[in-house]
Amino acid sequence: MMSPQVGVGVLIFRDGKLLLGRRKGSHGSGDWSAPGGHLEFGESPEACAQREVLEETGLVLGKLHNAAFVSNLFPEVNKHYITLLLVAHGSQGEPQLIEPEKCEGWQWFEPNALPQPLFAPLRTWIERDGVTYLKQLAQPH
Repeated sequence: MMSPQVGVGVLIFRDGKLLLGRRKGSHGSGDWSAPGGHLEFGESPEACAQREVLEETGLVLGKLHNAAFVSNLFPEVNKHYITLLLVAHGSQGEPQLIEPEKCEGWQWFEPNALPQPLFAPLRTWIERDGVTYLKQLAQPH
């Protein structure tokens, strides 16, 4: 029996806008997603978030906050993910396309004008908790 995998997604906000990239080369190809990836054995969600964001975008994150978690099935690849969503308001640098085989590029979006289609974890969370909550998270605390 296969067990769910744990993913970490990072909602990076700057000037009230959310950083998203268009996925390619794996499940969810063509969907817009926050940076993130697999939680490795012994790694904290925060360390995973910092590592994945640096590997994918070149950004160095500041303090992270927990946002939510979602559960998604991907029957086309026979996978089940529990995705932990974290929020970052402080990041150093400008987003770079470091993994062109996995992402078409990074762009900033207003929370009320997100591109479609969204990657399943982000879409599930917004459908559950609403764009209003996303707008609240966009504001630094």
